[in-house]
Amino acid sequence: MSEPDSIALSIPPLLIALSADLVHAIDAGVRRRGFEDLRPAHGFAFARLAPDGATVNELAEHLGVTKQAASQMVEELVRKGYVDRHPHPTDARAKLIELTGRGWACTRAADAAAAEAVVPWESVLGAERLRELHDDLARLAPSGRLRPVW
Repeated sequence: MSEPDSIALSIPPLLIALSADLVHAIDAGVRRRGFEDLRPAHGFAFARLAPDGATVNELAEHLGVTKQAASQMVEELVRKGYVDRHPHPTDARAKLIELTGRGWACTRAADAAAAEAVVPWESVLGAERLRELHDDLARLAPSGRLRPVW
């Protein structure tokens, strides 16, 4: 493929639009399940905090934001009851940020909303093609990292 063809040029905007639609659908599903005080960025933070927690530095790196921005987000999430700070088991200078019961409940709500969001895809693609799409995407995005692209 020496010159960009129309297929190659059309794939990135289609994937970006689909990703944006998926984030919106998950956010709407989380809100319908009673978690109305969060933004999609919080969900990306929760993805890093589950299952073992993270430091503010690790969270900042994951989100692609400054340590100060990550600290502000942690403060907000502590106030709202989604995360707690605990002494870090191996670094006395750091705090480990972990999901609370409310944070885990929200994570489960996001998982349910994500599953619900892709249900219509099967009626469009069919079960076999949806499985193939899954396999294709798994090959193209093997890291499976859930982080925003700001």
